[in-house]
Amino acid sequence: MTRGRPRKKDRTIPEHIDQAKLPVGCYWDARDRVWYTIHRAPKPRRQKVAGADALMSDLHLAMETIRGVDRKALNWLLDQYHTSHVFTALSIRTQSDYGRQRELVRTLALKDGSTLGALDYGRLNTAFFQRLVDKIAGEGTPTKANHLMRYLRLVYSWAVRRGFVAVNPVKGTAQATERKQRRLPRPEVMAALVRMAYEGGQLQARIKGSCPPYLWAIADIAYLCRLRGIEVVTLPESHGLEAGIQTNRRKGSRDNIVAWTPRLRMAWDALIRYRDAIWKAAGMPVPIRAENRPLVVAEHGGALKKSSLDSAWQRIKKRAIRENVITEEDWFGLHDLKRRGVTDTAGNRADKQEGSGHRTESMMDVYDLSLPIVPAAGSAKIAP
Repeated sequence: MTRGRPRKKDRTIPEHIDQAKLPVGCYWDARDRVWYTIHRAPKPRRQKVAGADALMSDLHLAMETIRGVDRKALNWLLDQYHTSHVFTALSIRTQSDYGRQRELVRTLALKDGSTLGALDYGRLNTAFFQRLVDKIAGEGTPTKANHLMRYLRLVYSWAVRRGFVAVNPVKGTAQATERKQRRLPRPEVMAALVRMAYEGGQLQARIKGSCPPYLWAIADIAYLCRLRGIEVVTLPESHGLEAGIQTNRRKGSRDNIVAWTPRLRMAWDALIRYRDAIWKAAGMPVPIRAENRPLVVAEHGGALKKSSLDSAWQRIKKRAIRENVITEEDWFGLHDLKRRGVTDTAGNRADKQEGSGHRTESMMDVYDLSLPIVPAAGSAKIAP
């Protein structure tokens, strides 16, 4: 819970109490030498919490009891982890991902009507978590099941090292088998969807057939530069060099500079024009340094979030299928544009690997779905 103004030092408080760490809502009565709290509804009243000899742990436990906090619930254990220095030292992106997993634990409904977060974390065992993995995977979301188990395994490992539990019950849980969706959009299907996004982007917002003006340009850059969607939306203007676009690849891939083509320049310039128009209409200040100017912005002028891009892509997917622009079987995700781009890169396997930035040959099996042309047995080697 967020604290308000720091408390002033009270010299009458027992010396063994660290006043900076007092629980929120717990106050000291210097005259009666007791700890108390205040209930605001239905009408203000005081309630004694503890006497002067209470330890800090006693005060926190008493306040949690008053608020109805269950210290045995999995939700409580997750709260302890999320307020620890281990969690706060993580990157903002990782914290956000773990926050989504915690919310899933809080809301995941069980057969008896309770939620996963309300269960006693000390009584859960490996068999329980395995059934949970199987249940979520059986609903058609094995990736969701594995993400949740990796998060809970990490929290329990943290809890073991700090004495909350003796063993990690998630450690022996087998992962669900994830489907390997390696879709490779056909060129004509990809072109039809990008054209639909381009035409929709020229229409006034929020009318039938419209879509965000940035969508087609992001799709083109993702394909031409062999980038993930998140890598496109996080490009700064400073990455537009004289020679081409400097990539900002994630997951350990090497960056490179993708040389300009008329199509690539058209997409880049369209995003710059859209951003500048949004900023001008909103009267927003323009950052002086190019590295502080995002290439892609949302309608409000701030940097576009990956979740907003995904939502826009899902909307155009549904409309394209509904209007028979593509079929259900032809559907592909934004990430598949990178796979199409790697596959379409001219040259041999080494050329494709250099273009994609992948450090390992094994990753090319995921992204390069082209078929090499080889000579028949006994024939001469085919000239490049």
